[in-house]
Amino acid sequence: MTNIAICAPATPITREHAHALEDLVAAEFPDTNVTFHDQCFEREGHFAGNDLRRLTALLDCANDSAFDAVWFAKGGYGSNRIAEAAVAQMNDAARSKTYIGFSDCGYLLAALYRHGIGQCAHGSMPVSARSEGGRQAVRRVLQWLGGDNSGLEPSLDGKTPAVAFNLITLAMISNTPLMPDLSGHVVMVEEVSEHLYSIDRLFFHLAGSLPRIAGLRLGAVTDVPENYVEFGQSEVDIAKFWCERIGVPYLGRAEIGHTSANRVVPFGLASPSRAA
Repeated sequence: MTNIAICAPATPITREHAHALEDLVAAEFPDTNVTFHDQCFEREGHFAGNDLRRLTALLDCANDSAFDAVWFAKGGYGSNRIAEAAVAQMNDAARSKTYIGFSDCGYLLAALYRHGIGQCAHGSMPVSARSEGGRQAVRRVLQWLGGDNSGLEPSLDGKTPAVAFNLITLAMISNTPLMPDLSGHVVMVEEVSEHLYSIDRLFFHLAGSLPRIAGLRLGAVTDVPENYVEFGQSEVDIAKFWCERIGVPYLGRAEIGHTSANRVVPFGLASPSRAA
């Protein structure tokens, strides 16, 4: 039995979101058990409870040896505010777990990866379980946690370490205490709801932070707002431009992003989940 704890380090979900995931797990994954922390449903302004409440819930889940994995319920801004404090208070049980999320929760994944805590993975989150496309993305995570690698990003070769981040999240992590050493890694980035000029600006910000990576892959760039004037370059053009400028190989596209096609990317070298 794989026991998964679910908490919300950033923004809350509803009971309906939880029921949708519970129903999916009961119907299709009999060897998996999901436990939602009550904090997932709390709200204080934008957040799923104040910083202390979100931190405490994360530590409840991570430090409990009864759980094999911690799955972040939803993104939305907020996990950066508790990431440093969280990794500083994690025990030996936390170090043997798998942690899954993406988007804003990349702050936590980065901090965990920097400190060598558990197996981190970019993957879709429980909030997506209410739609058919979302359920397919959630299935990939559950399958991977059960030892099935069919939902992994296809470009992973098992030889070169990889990570995956939301582009703006990675840019915000850069040159902070959360930033892991990504030397020799394939770095995959995706983005949602940003203008193309903002995509360019984010790559500019990262240009001095990723000089020794093995290469960059570009995931989905979705819901791009319409600007008053055309930027003149596509997201691929922008990625290629900055890769060439800093001497980093552009390796093509990756099947990650804020879409139902979002694939799982274990941080480091791809392998069956530790929760399996």
